[in-house]
Amino acid sequence: MTTVARTYLTVCAVAARYGCHPSSVWRWVADGTYPKPVKIGGMRRWMEAEVEAHDAKAEAQREAA
Repeated sequence: MTTVARTYLTVCAVAARYGCHPSSVWRWVADGTYPKPVKIGGMRRWMEAEVEAHDAKAEAQREAA
């Protein structure tokens, strides 16, 4: 059996990634323009792989425009 290590990011880590305030991240989620976090024991975290996939998709759309 293979175990896959997943990395989870806090809202502060996501905000730091973009140089914005954590409330901006929550606004993007509410607007539907950013992936929703997963709940882990009452905490909300973003899977790093989903954040990277979102960034790659946004970059591809920007290059296509």
